[in-house]
Amino acid sequence: MKSVVLDKIASVTANCRLGREVKLGGDFPCAEGDVVAVRVLTRKSTYDRLELTTGRFSTLKPGDVIAGALGHRRALMGYAGHIPETLAVGDVVNLLNIGGCLGICTSSNPDIGAPFECEVLGQVLHFPYLGERIGVPANITQGADPIGDALDVQGVPVVAVVGTSMNSGKTFACSSLIQEFARRRLRVHAAKCTGVSLRRDVHAMADAGAAETRIFTDLGIVTTQRSNAPALTKSMLTTLAATKPDVIVLELGDGLMGDYGVDAILADESIKAALSAVVLAANDPVGAWGGHRQLEETFGLKTSVITGPSTDNVAGTDLIRGRMGVDGLNARTQSQELAACVLGHLGLAATEGSTHA
Repeated sequence: MKSVVLDKIASVTANCRLGREVKLGGDFPCAEGDVVAVRVLTRKSTYDRLELTTGRFSTLKPGDVIAGALGHRRALMGYAGHIPETLAVGDVVNLLNIGGCLGICTSSNPDIGAPFECEVLGQVLHFPYLGERIGVPANITQGADPIGDALDVQGVPVVAVVGTSMNSGKTFACSSLIQEFARRRLRVHAAKCTGVSLRRDVHAMADAGAAETRIFTDLGIVTTQRSNAPALTKSMLTTLAATKPDVIVLELGDGLMGDYGVDAILADESIKAALSAVVLAANDPVGAWGGHRQLEETFGLKTSVITGPSTDNVAGTDLIRGRMGVDGLNARTQSQELAACVLGHLGLAATEGSTHA
């Protein structure tokens, strides 16, 4: 066991509440969520920052000692990688996302270049036994919210924002809706239920006016997948509904055809029954058409409205209305109209103020 002083602590480890100085061990269980200390070896000019537990972003440079957590990633516009089967001090792993997910990269996107290479310094230890210096591997499940399979939204309407892929405008649409709802004096709660750990999106939701937010990392998960995404979603919705907000906005990260479990969530009957409106974010009209059809034909869900870059001007919105019979409203330039449309689907169009003031 040795000590190391961390230069930067990744946001994915927030549940562990690490201090700057941590104790390291040389045995690695290599389980998802295990917290590992590494030293950055390489330099990058793009995708070169780390989200800290404070919510700020810090540029990484060679020599930085950081704490991250083991996880996997399969991002079309980012990296694909997996948790290593074995690890030893001195091995090299990669930083798979800016939230601090560590693993072995198997594929990268040319727009962001190769990932950071990092030297493994040790397994961060947690000391749960009062008065004893017996360390166990730290994992982000410690201090995490429980995961349950029951769902009770207590009649609170839920707006689901889904996308054709990552970077299709989902988070911007969520933030726009939250801000407009809050301006109408509605109390809004929000969550991101799929993806790879990164708190930037839920911070944006809070900045927009969400009174309470959740992300799957709060439940001890680095990366969602089909096996856990429905239970995570039910747990977060139940928690957010407990204090009876006026509306819950739910972002399903990645895309309808991604590997993070969006399809498993939308196929779950109890979750579908809880959704009051579905907003589809799409990059282009063909994506909007395909996403609209998939929602209806595969999941039996009606698209309430389409947003994203496909609605940046009338060339897209006219095609969407003409071919799909669905309103296309842009979250950037038509935020009030988009919110009014969604509120209409929720039956809250005439609401002037919060019912829970």
